[in-house]
Amino acid sequence: MRVNEKYSTLPAEDRSVHIINICAIEDIGYLPSEGTLLNSLSVDPDAECKHGLYLRDGRRKVDYILVYHPKRPSGSRTLARRVQHGDVAPTARGTRQDQPLPGKGDVGTAGGPEPPMDYHEDDKRFRREEYEGNLLEAGLELERDEETKIHGVGFVKIHAPWNVLCREAEFLKLKMPTKKLYHINETRGLLKKINSVLQKITDPIQPKVAGHRPQTTKRLSYPFSREKQHLFDLSDKDSFFDSKTRSTIVYEILKRTTCTKAKYSMGQGEGRKKDSALLSKRRKCSKYGITSLLANGVYSAAYPLHDGDYEGENVEFNDRKLLYQEWASYGVFYKYQPIDLVRKYFGEKIGLYFAWLGVYTQMLIPASVVGIIVFLYGCATVDENIPSMEMCDQRHNITMCPLCDKTCSYWKMSSACATARASHLFDNPATVFFSVFMALWAATFMEHWKRKQMRLNYRWDLTGFEEEEDHPRAEYEARVLEKSLRKESKSKEKRRHIPEESTNKWKQRVKTAMAGVKLTDKVKLTWRDRFPAYVTNLVSIVFMIAVTFAIVLGVIIYRISTAAALAMNSSPSVRSNIRVTVTATAVIINLVVIILLDEVYGCIARWLTKIEVPKTEKSFEERLIFKAFLLKFVNSYTPIFYVAFFKGRFVGRPGDYVYIFRSFRMEECAPGGCLMELCIQLSIIMLGKQLIQNNLFEIGIPKMKKFIRYLRLRRQSPPDHDEYGKKRQRYEADYTLEPFAGLTPEYMEMIIQFGFVTLFVASFPLAPLFALLNNIIEIRLDAKKFVTELRRPVAVRAKDIGIWYNILRGVGKLAVIINAFVISFTSDFIPRLVYLYMYSQNGTMHGFVNHTLSSFNVSDFQNGTAPNDPLDLGYEVQICRYKDYREPPWSEHKYDISKDFWAVLAARLAFVIVFQNLVMFMSDFVDWVIPDIPKDISQQIHKEKVLMVELFMREEQGKQRLLGTWMEKDRKKEEPCNSHGPKAGLDSPEYPGGAL
Repeated sequence: MRVNEKYSTLPAEDRSVHIINICAIEDIGYLPSEGTLLNSLSVDPDAECKHGLYLRDGRRKVDYILVYHPKRPSGSRTLARRVQHGDVAPTARGTRQDQPLPGKGDVGTAGGPEPPMDYHEDDKRFRREEYEGNLLEAGLELERDEETKIHGVGFVKIHAPWNVLCREAEFLKLKMPTKKLYHINETRGLLKKINSVLQKITDPIQPKVAGHRPQTTKRLSYPFSREKQHLFDLSDKDSFFDSKTRSTIVYEILKRTTCTKAKYSMGQGEGRKKDSALLSKRRKCSKYGITSLLANGVYSAAYPLHDGDYEGENVEFNDRKLLYQEWASYGVFYKYQPIDLVRKYFGEKIGLYFAWLGVYTQMLIPASVVGIIVFLYGCATVDENIPSMEMCDQRHNITMCPLCDKTCSYWKMSSACATARASHLFDNPATVFFSVFMALWAATFMEHWKRKQMRLNYRWDLTGFEEEEDHPRAEYEARVLEKSLRKESKSKEKRRHIPEESTNKWKQRVKTAMAGVKLTDKVKLTWRDRFPAYVTNLVSIVFMIAVTFAIVLGVIIYRISTAAALAMNSSPSVRSNIRVTVTATAVIINLVVIILLDEVYGCIARWLTKIEVPKTEKSFEERLIFKAFLLKFVNSYTPIFYVAFFKGRFVGRPGDYVYIFRSFRMEECAPGGCLMELCIQLSIIMLGKQLIQNNLFEIGIPKMKKFIRYLRLRRQSPPDHDEYGKKRQRYEADYTLEPFAGLTPEYMEMIIQFGFVTLFVASFPLAPLFALLNNIIEIRLDAKKFVTELRRPVAVRAKDIGIWYNILRGVGKLAVIINAFVISFTSDFIPRLVYLYMYSQNGTMHGFVNHTLSSFNVSDFQNGTAPNDPLDLGYEVQICRYKDYREPPWSEHKYDISKDFWAVLAARLAFVIVFQNLVMFMSDFVDWVIPDIPKDISQQIHKEKVLMVELFMREEQGKQRLLGTWMEKDRKKEEPCNSHGPKAGLDSPEYPGGAL
């Protein structure tokens, strides 16, 4: 049977066919016939207005595009162009052998010698021809276009006919809406009134999208079945499967369609080297489809089409334009997202990401409000804070010990007045409340998202969806095939007896492998095969973490040396602002390093995941996410961890300081504590990452890539600029867009931000506010990128956000522990409580600053560490003070740790234990109280099951009644037959020849 007779959907008289590479078809074993590899129907004069969304007949939709680079002499012209311009009559089938072939030069018309053959390009051409032939056998309809406005690029347009869509929808168990409508249970009484009021209030911020408002009815959904097509509304078959579903079906066919039979032409004298190289390429294409072909460069791109243009006066209204107006525009930042339309256009996986981002942004609103209240409380009580007032009081005349050796002199505590007052804005009793609140907020957010996710699963018909095992990745199959061939080769070598017989068996094995027989059914990669990759992963990750620590150590040395250098400056203003200058510049250095290392670590994580050779794309994605998150987490938070928990902890004391490399003295915290510096560090890194990495990079880099791609295509375009300036076809315009790289970068930046909001929120209560402002922009920025800057991704079904949910839960649990330690060890909250209830004379905080300072006799300085200018303050200093709990120099055990230190340490550890367990218990209580599945959704799911059972029961009863009616008719006809004999058979027109 001919190929196009078998798979074409139109009668022969309605087709005008041009022949494409008949020689290649004969080479791969097809019978020479009038059938072609690609069907090209007669050109519809109205098809140009479709702008490439349909095939040439103007009726069949383009569901998918394959892009390749045809290599041929410049003098050749394709037959497709001749048909288009009328050079070749549609009925010229008998002369097909004399016409030029796409991808080859027209030797007869060129008049020159045959150009040297590129064996790699010839190999790719044969693979394309075989693969496209296999797609035709799978039922798809193809059309090739090589004469495009993009020079050197060819396109294969793919259309899935109705029978293929039905078959694949049944294989994929796609739930489709049936004719059965049922009413959704509505709330009653007070809840109904509250919902109606809320709907009226939120009406101005709802997107103007059909179906966005709450629905009172819903269609019953059921997995599509060709045997039960009567259940579904098939009145409009063109719109029954939307463009997202059609492209998903085609992509599944592309993934499982293989190319294993193509013959690779070899030139003479090429030798075994090229032969083995081609065999290696054959192995890589033995069991899998489009992913391998893309990896090997046989095709350069594969993507579904956007629905049309998104801006312009004469543009037909489509979902893409609606998304651009109601979702991807900065002017609608205050509106809800049209999540259902996003899911309809991009699929469930992307829809869930934007739904999660929307829920996260909404939940940041109450956190921001409480954070602002806590900050305002600090501002209102700063003048009533006794410790900061004592530090700023000039009358106390407290002389502090030098901050560095030699170059630094003694200084007055009152010079740190501004830092002490600013510290109170973030280090006050309300901070503890806010830490508890944020821990409960994180638990509530997770529960709220689980409930929202279940509502979306119900609305999107994903309640019974279970992810099936994905196709093995191309790299995994290549490794398995290599292992199986190596294993079989070793076994054949062991039991080889006759060389000739062995040689024949070797040839037979190669032929078997090249024929596509699965040698790898019983072979898989074990941990022994991956052991070198695991060792490489471990060593590389440890090395990268060590690099991060080394960079932080380098910044510490920079801070110490810069502080010592600035202390030598003769300007009083410079010396008075040493801490601010050193802190700000060091944080900026940290920010730049973090941004650069984030990009490097992302590439390293991908490379480490590749060498592990995971079996499926899901496994690859999860391993990549884990490695990237681990490296980026360490990279982003190590400088903050240093300031929070290590700075000022291992300083030593005057006369016995701790040195790095015996040269650099460890830096100390300010008299007000390190919390203010932690706040500066956290705010600059968080805001810098959001502004530079998340926004400027996302806006600037895609536009730069698009501009470079435009210049490259403009340079490669033909000199006829008028033709180039014409409106491009849809598939040509989409080819110039950026490929979709997955959701991992989008999730990653939000998870890192979630860490900033929760992990160190005790030191920066305004973090939720800045995260909220960033996310309002981020949603529209991502939306605009998906709608205007990226090729349309293949829709992927998913019922949750995957491993990201577990990471969020882990960060939320870790936040409780870290905030407990920040409050206990970084802030002065616990020392103040200890002083207030154990040492205060009058029950107030008066004398707290003096209680936290120890005394040092300047005569006990080590040689070479005393200040060069001891009279810098205008008087001779005998005793200087430093922040620590130690015995005074006149004590019997001078400079030893005092009892006060142990009392404060015990209180700090007790607070950590109590805070952690209390907050963990409260979080788990919230988790237990709030059900994962809303009650109304569980009722609706149960109602759907009951209705589906009733529907099938009625259908079965109808069949039984119909069968009973037929049997009753048969019995009635048999009775007169039995009573009158053969005459009854003659009288019965329905059963000629007598009764049955």
